[in-house]
Amino acid sequence: MRCRLQTLLQRKFKISLLLLLLLALLMHLVMDFALPTAHRPCGCDMKASISGGVPSGSPMPAGLKKLSLRILQDFSGSNGSLEKSSQPQKVGLHSGAEEPGVQQQHEEGNAGWTKGSKLAALFEHPLYNIPVPEVTEKDKLFIINPMEKFSLHSRGSDEWVSSSKAETLLPTGKTAYDTYPTWLKFHIGINRYELYPRRDPLLPMLLQDLATQRIVSSVQKSGGTQLKLIMTFPNYGQALFKPMKQTRDQETPIDFFYFSDFERHNAEIAAFHLDRILDFRRIPPVSGRLVNITKEIRDITTDKKLAKTFFISPAGNVCFYGECSYYCSTEHALCGKPDQLEGSMAALLPDKTLAKRRSWRSPWRRSYHKSKKAEWELNPNYCSQVRETPPYDRGHRLLDLIDMTILDFLMGNMDRHHYETFEKFGNDTFLLHLDNGRGFGTHSRDEPSILAPLQQCCSIKKSTYLRLQLLATQPYRLSDVLREALAADPLAPVLAEPHLRALDRRLGKVLVAVGHCLARAARQEEVLVDDVGSWV
Repeated sequence: MRCRLQTLLQRKFKISLLLLLLLALLMHLVMDFALPTAHRPCGCDMKASISGGVPSGSPMPAGLKKLSLRILQDFSGSNGSLEKSSQPQKVGLHSGAEEPGVQQQHEEGNAGWTKGSKLAALFEHPLYNIPVPEVTEKDKLFIINPMEKFSLHSRGSDEWVSSSKAETLLPTGKTAYDTYPTWLKFHIGINRYELYPRRDPLLPMLLQDLATQRIVSSVQKSGGTQLKLIMTFPNYGQALFKPMKQTRDQETPIDFFYFSDFERHNAEIAAFHLDRILDFRRIPPVSGRLVNITKEIRDITTDKKLAKTFFISPAGNVCFYGECSYYCSTEHALCGKPDQLEGSMAALLPDKTLAKRRSWRSPWRRSYHKSKKAEWELNPNYCSQVRETPPYDRGHRLLDLIDMTILDFLMGNMDRHHYETFEKFGNDTFLLHLDNGRGFGTHSRDEPSILAPLQQCCSIKKSTYLRLQLLATQPYRLSDVLREALAADPLAPVLAEPHLRALDRRLGKVLVAVGHCLARAARQEEVLVDDVGSWV
């Protein structure tokens, strides 16, 4: 009797539980149908907004040079290092490159800076609003084909195709240029006077692409004394990757020669931002990035020589060393933690087959010998010889080189043996400040010999001098504005504090050097070459 009663109670309990579950399900259904359609969550809106944030532009023709030649009706030639993609992946990346020069109409490109920042105030200053000459067709590096269009290969894809392979139409009001990836817009924007504009709305997207775009290929860059990689993105944009070789607080040993020093990834990042702050804008955009050695280099490389140099260290970290003429051996291997490695990603310039560049030996090049000295180190009147030698005997080439000298002194870079210009523009154009990895190696000592061109020639652009004076004042202190700019990089902090403080000390020494020249000159105009006119 007791067993039957127990069985009956169990059955009733199970039936009651089942009825309760059924009732809860019915209530859910009733509430769902009763809810107004407008309030129902819909994943489609989210997907649409994500895809809508991607520019409709995209390059992906069969071959890199074939693609570029079709788009760019060129007569100069440049670097087939096709650059970055324009797909802005809004990851937790600081909008580092937002150009702080920022009236209301520019705020879209400067959203990363707060209104009270020193960096924003600096770029609003009149000295950073002096106009460049009008850019004519002949002053542009490329003439574009207005008929070529690009679009994403498919929804959710990060691969881009040219209009010849795409079936999509341009959105209303869009031009073919609007569909170009960001790296291509960057190339198209290069002109005789600047590598990129002061308030370039592309800059934040360029830096973001460098830091976040998917890497589809990694190969070693040929030549050079140290390992560098060429990274390719889905839209055929490319970047130069320099891996981390030493920590931020390490100084170059005092007994090291400048030509045997490491190239530092963080120096490349800091050099780009410093170059912008000085308003030179002659270094291609650079961003920091954390790379997975296994997935983003080893597993996808087609470089057989590079592939042979990977190994697992005794600590279980993935390492590699590549092939080069100096620091490429197991003793100088680059190792991840366990496979994560910091590095700088620099936007590549147009391929030299598309925009030829000329390499110039610096008149103040060092001897690169352990005991010999260069002529400029022995002859105090060396500058008079330089002034009589083409291309320094006319135009502003010598003044541009002195600008570069000041940049190098502030960074402590002694390794400026050559510089480049775009051949199309002849002598009347800016100098490219490339390869800055040997800067920021020391903060406890300065190298006065870097300033030899300024000290021997006693000439400087008036605009450069006025900006240096401005950066020595409290509201625009150089260390403060560079610190703020670098805080936006994914690898922040990029520089150790002693390096930032050294900038202010070195800036003071540059101003003192100019002061000595002014004291000796009969007229101020002999030292300060006016390139600003009535703008200041």
